[in-house]
Amino acid sequence: MKRKTVYQCKNCGYISHGFLGKCPNCESWNTLEEVEEESSSNKSIKKKSNKKALRLQEVEISRDERVLSGIEEFDRVMGGGIVRDSVSILTAKPGAGKSTLLLQVSQSLAEKGLKVLYSSGEESETQIKMRAKRILNNLSENIWVYSTTSLNQVLDQIESIDPDFIIIDSIQTFTLDEFSQRPGTPTQTMECAYKMTEIAKDINRPRMVFMIGQMTKEDELAGVRSLEHLVDTVVLIDGDSSEDLRSLLTTKNRYGSTGEIGFFSMTEEGMISIDNPSEYFMTRREKNSGVSGSSLSVIREGTRPIILETEALTSKSFLPYPSRISECIRREHLNTLVSILEERAGIRFIDKNIVVKTTGGIKLKEQASNLSIMVSIVSSVLNKPVASNSVFIADVGLTGELKNVPSLEMRLREAERMGYTRAYISKYSSVKEENFKKLKLIKVSHISELIDLVFK
Repeated sequence: MKRKTVYQCKNCGYISHGFLGKCPNCESWNTLEEVEEESSSNKSIKKKSNKKALRLQEVEISRDERVLSGIEEFDRVMGGGIVRDSVSILTAKPGAGKSTLLLQVSQSLAEKGLKVLYSSGEESETQIKMRAKRILNNLSENIWVYSTTSLNQVLDQIESIDPDFIIIDSIQTFTLDEFSQRPGTPTQTMECAYKMTEIAKDINRPRMVFMIGQMTKEDELAGVRSLEHLVDTVVLIDGDSSEDLRSLLTTKNRYGSTGEIGFFSMTEEGMISIDNPSEYFMTRREKNSGVSGSSLSVIREGTRPIILETEALTSKSFLPYPSRISECIRREHLNTLVSILEERAGIRFIDKNIVVKTTGGIKLKEQASNLSIMVSIVSSVLNKPVASNSVFIADVGLTGELKNVPSLEMRLREAERMGYTRAYISKYSSVKEENFKKLKLIKVSHISELIDLVFK
């Protein structure tokens, strides 16, 4: 077979027929590597197939197309379970819990009678066993482990064991013997991914495949973008390694919504599913023991409402420019809310430092929490606590007017479920109070009016 030499960028996959120091496509330096490419006369070989096209109406969908892992937050993010013939990739920073989570999923599936093959190109069988003994109570006999960087050997094990669930950890460490490139190059990574997709999509023997993907310094999935386009689901674990909280979300999901998010607590026993986040993201206090600088709102993560506590601290500034610090919202956003309070509510912050954070460090991505942020700031500067039975759900415009937010009734029902009795919302919302038994709706039109009601 005739072959010719080309140069391929290991970052973006760009192909050049001559060596270049800088990739013209992604502008990275020293990323072009010499690879062998088949000549065009040998690239395409016609293959006959007995498979015929079906009318869309004739395609049958199996009732058991999804498999539940039993880990509620994981199944939620996956869209209601793992599809039987799906290929997914899980990525995160080192130490975030990728291998830990998939070991727990493996144990849960194995206990249901499914066969699991865990193939690792980074760890030995002994290392995998040590982690498994630490986080799993009883190791199932339906889990097989295999340490190698050769995907050809993994394919042999798949044929021998016939697993239902396959883990490839990580896809960038595996190679196929048919290709001469080193592990991690675009060619090897993509060809290995193509092969695993072929294994998963076999119409006669569908399998669930999870590939672990390495992450770059820019917090993106390592490798070419084609890898993300190839798989059905891209799952991301997000969270600070210095904290216990981990967020699980999808940036791509062909079988479900990409808006869902799951929460886990990273412990010595593994990733513990936080099935009721509303309790996790607020501080439980005794009745009538409120503290200044704290207020509650109801945010929405995916299709789920979550009660979230916002904390604010104001202090005297002795510098010309007071500090505005927050990790949960952008600094520009915080400055906008402070400006509205100054101009529309008459509260001066020219000599005040302001720090805003959320319990658990969750990021605020929607406008429904704006009122709660502003109330916590006012509570701190006036040194007056907010009633612990109250929630604040509204956006605030530049005019100081309270504005309606999406899915308000769903948020209010979550507040009622958690035992709150007062909800401050926009006067212009159409939600009716008679729909709630124990929750009183206080409709307000302007931020200055709300401050008078809350802190009178």
